[in-house]
Amino acid sequence: MTNRKLSTRFRRFAAVLVVGGSVFQLGGCDPAVRSTILSGLESTTTSLTNTLISAFFISLEDDEASSTSLTTT
Repeated sequence: MTNRKLSTRFRRFAAVLVVGGSVFQLGGCDPAVRSTILSGLESTTTSLTNTLISAFFISLEDDEASSTSLTTT
């Protein structure tokens, strides 16, 4: 394996460990703290998703505008 594949595999494994560990940690938290963390995570994920979707459609609109302005002679 190349170093790039190995480092990518390690990063994915580390991300899984961090996410899995944080889920187990939230189980032992105070309910008010857990609720605050989860609602913040939900709002962050929602706004990130909305931003990515908006950027996708804006890029489509720009592509359509540039393709319709071309003329042939």
